[in-house]
Amino acid sequence: MTAEGAASEAYEGGLLDEPTTADLKAKVTQAWREFAAALAGLLPNLEPGAHIDLTLDPTASGTGTAVYSVSIRVLPEGVVEALAVGNAALPQEFRMDRAAVADLVALGWSPPGVLPGSGDSFGLRSLQDKAAQVATIVTRTLRDVHGAPHPAFLVYLVHDEDDEPIESTPLGTARHEPSIEAGLSVDDDDAALDAALAAVTDDVVPLEERVRTVVATMSKTTVDQLQVDADGDIGIRAGSAMVFVRVRDNPPLVDVFSPILTEVEPTEQLYVKLSELTNRMPIGRLYCAQDTVWASIPVFGRNFQAIHLMLAMQVMTGLADELDDRLHGEFGGKRFFGEGDKPSAGKSDDGHRPGMYL
Repeated sequence: MTAEGAASEAYEGGLLDEPTTADLKAKVTQAWREFAAALAGLLPNLEPGAHIDLTLDPTASGTGTAVYSVSIRVLPEGVVEALAVGNAALPQEFRMDRAAVADLVALGWSPPGVLPGSGDSFGLRSLQDKAAQVATIVTRTLRDVHGAPHPAFLVYLVHDEDDEPIESTPLGTARHEPSIEAGLSVDDDDAALDAALAAVTDDVVPLEERVRTVVATMSKTTVDQLQVDADGDIGIRAGSAMVFVRVRDNPPLVDVFSPILTEVEPTEQLYVKLSELTNRMPIGRLYCAQDTVWASIPVFGRNFQAIHLMLAMQVMTGLADELDDRLHGEFGGKRFFGEGDKPSAGKSDDGHRPGMYL
């Protein structure tokens, strides 16, 4: 089949239908549910002395030296203790306001110093057999108070009292701490990359398996550890962007897409701008569906080439990072991780901050 014929088939088969209009909020909500379920499943299986450290990745969130974290440890007799960062450990411009502190207390956290040994951190004590409740509180803290937009922006480490790593199942799309610097890359000239490229050239292997092999290799993880949501999309955090990869059967197609802006008002000016930007792109398109601006780059599944998918993922990452600021400045809305999504650094309603104690 010629390239023109393939393009025509893709068009008729729905390539230019809105391919990624599944509700973004629903996708994100599901990712948090999976994270909470994984955390709830891990806690009862840990021995006394085990720790789980969860941190909002500052390299992605743009919070600099501010480290928003929750640490959980298992004590004897099935007791679980958790500590959440307090303002004393945060730079002044990133300290939580009174509303955020009130939210923490409402979730069940004790103010710093109330729980014995909590020091400057918020404290929480429960039992392993109430793991689901603990996981819910921790998840809501990271999401609603610390401002993580997606579990993929979290890094975690499970270790014992001597800081030795403990093998564990993945916590949803959160990144295991040793892989925080991994990122996406097509430049690694190593055996793993060569093996992956060799594996995906076999047309007998289903397209979905080949795609997952490529994505896992670029993410420096295993196929089994990739997180696939209810829509069948693979979610990847790349820098400050979220990139999704979806495999379609009819026609065979791989769609690499990313939400550029959310909660944006569709206007004629916005549609004109997206059309102009799309015309400048050598491949792919920008479009608005519901209240979200998406970027999408298709990769043909027929005669699938791994390098095409790799390049599409890298292009999408750069595109999302470049366009979210530009479009946000012109049309408002919310970037996936923009200033409005960071923990509040402003004043509380009465004009006073709570100070370093809280």
